[in-house]
Formats: sequence, C-alpha cells, structure tokens
Amino acid sequence: MDIIDTHCDALLKLQQDDRKAYDDGEKAFNFYDSPEIETNVLRLREGGVKVQFFAIFIPPEVPDNEKWQHALEQVDCFYNEVLSQENFIHIKNLKEIEGLKPEEIGAVLTLEGADAVGNDLMKLRTLFRLGVLSVGLTWNNANLVADGVGENRDAGLSGYGERFVASCNAHGVLIDISHLCPKGVTEVLELGDRIIATHSNSRSVCDHRRNLTDDQIRRVIEKGGMINIVFNPPFIGEGKIKIEDVFSHIDKIINLGGEEAIGLGSDFDGITCHVERLGNAGEYGNLIDALKERYGETFTEKIAYGNFVEKYCKSDLL
Repeated sequence: MDIIDTHCDALLKLQQDDRKAYDDGEKAFNFYDSPEIETNVLRLREGGVKVQFFAIFIPPEVPDNEKWQHALEQVDCFYNEVLSQENFIHIKNLKEIEGLKPEEIGAVLTLEGADAVGNDLMKLRTLFRLGVLSVGLTWNNANLVADGVGENRDAGLSGYGERFVASCNAHGVLIDISHLCPKGVTEVLELGDRIIATHSNSRSVCDHRRNLTDDQIRRVIEKGGMINIVFNPPFIGEGKIKIEDVFSHIDKIINLGGEEAIGLGSDFDGITCHVERLGNAGEYGNLIDALKERYGETFTEKIAYGNFVEKYCKSDLL
C-alpha cells in the first residue's frame, strides 16, 4: 500500500554528517542504506513509502547569522543526496504525486520553522523557487513570525508573520501548524488558505503541548486541512507505546468529524524513542497491517495516501 509521510528530519542528519566530514575527511552516513537514517532509500522502499516529505530544520542553538547557511546546506543535501537516488523524483507541485510511476518515490522539500528566513521574505521566496511546498512557521521557540508551543506568552503572529502567511498563500504553499502556539494556530486558521498539521496528535488523548485540542482539530477539519499522526511516543501516551496506542488518536479525530482529514507524519530521524515495531520507515508495514485489521483496507488506504491526495493534489490553487 502506498504511503505519504509528511515529516522527517533526514536532511538535518545528512547536513550534520557533511559538516563532520569536512573535519574528518570522510562521511559516516549515506542516504541509500545507512542504519542511522531511519528514512533511507532501502527502508522507504521496504515500507511502501511513495512520497516522503523532507524538512529543513535549523536547531535553535545555531546563531542567527548562520541559520540561512545551514538551511542552504540542507537544501544541498536534498538535491545532492536524496534526489541523486535512482527513481527519486522531486515533487515541485503536489499535483505531480498522482503522476508518479510504480517504481518512483516522490521527494518533497519542506521548511520547519521560519528562523532561517529572518525578516527577509526574499529568502522565503528563494526557498519556494528551490521547491519548498510546505512551511511550518515555528519550531517550539519564538521567531520573528510567531511564537512556538514552547513559549509561555502565546503571542501568536507578528505583523511580519501575517505578511509571511500571505506569501505562503500567494505561492499555494501548505502552512503547517504542528509546532505553533495556540493563538498562532487560531490566527493561521483565519488567514491561511491551505492548512496542515504535518505531525501532531490529539491533546485530549495525550495531554502534550505538541498535540492539538479538540477545538483546533475541528477547525482544521472545517478549513479543509489535515491532521497527520506522528509516531513520537511522548505525543501518543505514557509508558511503552505500541502501534495499537495510535488508534485512540485516530478514533478521536474520526469522532470529531475528521475521517477525511487523517494522514501520517512519522517524524522519523527527528525522534529519540520509538513505537514498538515502528522504529523506521522500513517497518511501516507493521502499522499498515494493524490499521487494516482495525479499520479495513479502504479506510487504511485513505489514511496512508488517499486523504492527502484528495485534499492537496487536486486543488486549483496549485
């Protein structure tokens, strides 16, 4: 069964390895089969991932004057290491997903947090030209666009942030609310055209700041957006997390009217612990089998692939 996964952090691992190799003279990772890369080529193929979203993410400890350089280095990893793989296709318009051949895997470039852009919308437009199709305004910290979920003040969007959202709208880019503070989510739902939570779960099931409240989920659904289930155990529940523990989040979204709004956003390569039998993209089959047993083949296909295609690959805005 084909899968669309809307979030991973492989580019950060590849970039950090490139920087280390500059000093050591030899790379430790390769995107094809390195076990350290949870979304490597062999694992994506083994798990049936048809489209993988690759995030540009700049760690908060990187100085502001270096963040743009780090972003470009990760874009270079996307072009040089991901797109160089056989039958990996750069998705430059989400409509292209439906045109992928059976042997092809689509690769989508995204941005997680606007920190690298600073106050320069030309940099944002440059990323759009390089292929970024989804933008998360923040990570957990505040930036010039908005507050993230890690900020106590919950200040929402700045005036510049409103212009930032308008630029995303003008380019038909998805706006990702997964790390955004509550007020920011409310404002983006009012101002944004194409909304997605690329890797978030239900807060009423697991009370973690990174998850979405029932009201937020309802509003995303009403807006025509999606909530894509993330596999980070602290966002799922307490204790040792099994695949079946994900079902409570899916059931909650269904009960809120979101049967057509559920997808998958693993956060592989960005998490430090894992769901049992779901430790990398190669183990996606375990999740798909469990979903089929619980929800049936048809609904599982919608979660894995179909809902995303219907929401975002057929829009005239693209």
